[in-house]
Amino acid sequence: MEIEIEKCHVERMEGVLCRQAETDDQIVSLWLHGRPQTTQIVYSASADAFRKQIGKRFHQITLGDVQAFADHLLGQEFRPATMQRKLAAVKSLFAFAHRLGYLPFDVARPVRLPLSKVTLAERILDEGEVQRLLALERQPRNHVLLVLLYAAGLRVSEVCGLKWRDLQERKVGGQITVLGKGGKTRAILLPFSVWAKLQKLRGDAIEDDPVFRSRKKGHLRPMQVWRIVRKAAVRAGITKAVSTHWLRHAHASHALDRGAPIHLVQATLGHSSVATTGRYLHARPSDSSSTYLPLG
Repeated sequence: MEIEIEKCHVERMEGVLCRQAETDDQIVSLWLHGRPQTTQIVYSASADAFRKQIGKRFHQITLGDVQAFADHLLGQEFRPATMQRKLAAVKSLFAFAHRLGYLPFDVARPVRLPLSKVTLAERILDEGEVQRLLALERQPRNHVLLVLLYAAGLRVSEVCGLKWRDLQERKVGGQITVLGKGGKTRAILLPFSVWAKLQKLRGDAIEDDPVFRSRKKGHLRPMQVWRIVRKAAVRAGITKAVSTHWLRHAHASHALDRGAPIHLVQATLGHSSVATTGRYLHARPSDSSSTYLPLG
């Protein structure tokens, strides 16, 4: 696909019409192709909302239309982070359509994304909350699922895609190999306590079986995992709107709090840079200059 896009760009520069899609639906389908399922769901919903609100074909849409959509989102009183996500999807779609030669201009490029307050600290459970959430889950599969989400800091797409062949035994404990964001593969070491739970869950499953099977014997879907986490949080008396990603946040924060090197947390979570992992240090600082003031 990257070679085709580059070829298309060169041909367009030479004045040759190059079309990889004939309709708006086709360009949206190409844009979504190959992305993680969760990303496809979010991006598709944002694109659908935009198209419904504007009511024009992509070739007819102007910068003013995109700005009008941004104003519409503002009028709906969406949170800044939600607005940012929806507009980012629209900008990504139009940039892709332009690169592919479907649109002569990227009319969404000048639109600025709204600034949003960083609310990461609000989505980090403390250690006691996580321990209650894990301990009160009695269903064996669901218990191991929750333990692994926290212990390995996995994304929901990563845990849903696991097969038994992705688990390898080590001298002490084991490791799992996951396909992460951007198609990057990483291996994560697991302590013996977590490895033992996984092996007990396996039973007579073969290597190509899903680690976490649905009732129909297939892989659990992200929405099913989300429901398991939500029910576990309610059972633990946590009133916040906990999602699967909160256990990933908890892993990062708790590991750093306990002295794990930041580069090790980065590698485990599959962050593209240390700066991303460093957000957790800023979200829950261990010290502040305010503690040095003469406040009594």
